[in-house]
Amino acid sequence: MLVLREMMSIAPVIPVLTIARSADAVPLCTALVEGGLRVLEITLRTEVALDAIARVRAALPHAIVGAGTLTQARDFKSAESAGAQFGVSPGLTDELAAAARTVSFPLLPGVMTPSEVIKARAAGFQELKLFPAEQAGGVHMLRAIGAPIPDVVFCPTGGITRATAADYLALPCVLCVGGSWIAPSSLIERRDWPAIRALAADAMKLKPAAQ
Repeated sequence: MLVLREMMSIAPVIPVLTIARSADAVPLCTALVEGGLRVLEITLRTEVALDAIARVRAALPHAIVGAGTLTQARDFKSAESAGAQFGVSPGLTDELAAAARTVSFPLLPGVMTPSEVIKARAAGFQELKLFPAEQAGGVHMLRAIGAPIPDVVFCPTGGITRATAADYLALPCVLCVGGSWIAPSSLIERRDWPAIRALAADAMKLKPAAQ
């Protein structure tokens, strides 16, 4: 099974992708990988998401492809069948934690409060997603959580931009951030893969303090 902490250290940003057209999946992810971002989260927010995961896994063997927005237990088996190598959820329930133990990939669960962090850690999760990061208190919240719970690391996601990413990555408890600014819907709609490649290359310039 993929080691989440190692995966989170591969690149400073995990692109959070919403793919509406199956045909866009491979060229979009190719542009991101060519820009340096080879850990990718394809969210299960569209009807073609599972097909997109399968296509990218087949076409880009060096990419690490995850399934995002896992909100129901049945999502885990569907993601596994599509070839997902990791999962991401916006929150964590007992049902989701149990489902995570039935599949071959690791889960990066979402948390928003100190109590949720402690509950997730008790369930065996030490790599977490602060979500939605900005609304949950952002950098200040993570700085406050990181001091009393130093064995947990984060991939904050939600509302983070290129301008604010460096502030998150400067925290010792943050290994990477999740962001959609690298692949905005407007560029995907126009199939402007060179522009997305350039955004990925720019994101690679960010340097996490934790590494």
